[in-house]
Amino acid sequence: MALDLRADPIDLTAALVDVPSESGQEAELADAVEAALRADAPHLEVVRNGDAVLARTNLGRASRVILAGHLDTVPVNDNLPVRREGGHLHGLGTVDMKGGDAVFLHLAAAITEPKHDVTFVFYDCEEVDAARNGLGRIERELPDWLRADLAIVGEPSNAVIEAGCQGTMRVRLKVSGQRAHTARAWRGSNAIHGLVEPLRRLAEYQPRTPKIDGLTYREGLQAVRVHGGVAGNVVPDEAVLEINHRFAPDRSPAQAEQHLREVFDGFDLSVVDISPGALPGLDAPAAVELVQAAGGQPVAKLGWTDVARFSALGMAAVNFGPGDPALAHTQQENVAVADITQVTKVLRTFLG
Repeated sequence: MALDLRADPIDLTAALVDVPSESGQEAELADAVEAALRADAPHLEVVRNGDAVLARTNLGRASRVILAGHLDTVPVNDNLPVRREGGHLHGLGTVDMKGGDAVFLHLAAAITEPKHDVTFVFYDCEEVDAARNGLGRIERELPDWLRADLAIVGEPSNAVIEAGCQGTMRVRLKVSGQRAHTARAWRGSNAIHGLVEPLRRLAEYQPRTPKIDGLTYREGLQAVRVHGGVAGNVVPDEAVLEINHRFAPDRSPAQAEQHLREVFDGFDLSVVDISPGALPGLDAPAAVELVQAAGGQPVAKLGWTDVARFSALGMAAVNFGPGDPALAHTQQENVAVADITQVTKVLRTFLG
């Protein structure tokens, strides 16, 4: 299909939503994005990397800004094609995050002389395992394209700047026991019963709410899964408790892990996966300009997003996109068209 990047970003959002692009199946949409950038934004250098499309200005400006958005969605859930009702667009990807993609694509064509050099990154496989995330492949194969002073990730943020992000870690806590017949339970040791103490510590845990650069982050520690049991007449000899920890970006992954080992001292704890957070970085000159253009108070990003990947590359990074993140991945996904217009307006002012 042909995309018109000079169209209103609301209409462009609808066009993007109607191109299915479940993770791993972004080729059709990537083809359309690449063709549109080459046709409607001849002032940009454009390259293709797998099912990611990158474009940039090369004007020799004193600073560079990355606008990044993923092209993929979660699987369809009887929420295609797009439909417009009142002031909202309904459909898969309207929030996460084709509304943000539409804003970035429109600006790529509309602003030919930005006051910052701009790199646009439209990438694949964000909604699946981190190892498949297109940003990782781009970092390995085209590292020069991910160098900038500020990265703006178009994840939904209710059209408000969300600075940085919290880290996330998942651990397994294992309790061992001894099998026995339940008719002679005293001969064994019930591993599931052994979870009482770590569950008590979880229930009594008081998470931190640290302030970083004036923004309040809310940490969390939650049991998310329990495994255990052998048969209906057997005392279980093993039980596993899975725990998710969301930690503020003033803690490194190593510090967060050490904290959990202190909380669950005396228990067998192993780390399943961990992703670092990202500090707000709002004192970076380009970030200051963006906040001024938005004219509102930034807030802390409590979830984890790809801003952490950009932060790890040495730049300030924020989330800024249309839509309510609470609607992402739901059958009722929809975006207020006013959000799309607002984000476009702010970024047009910022880029100049």
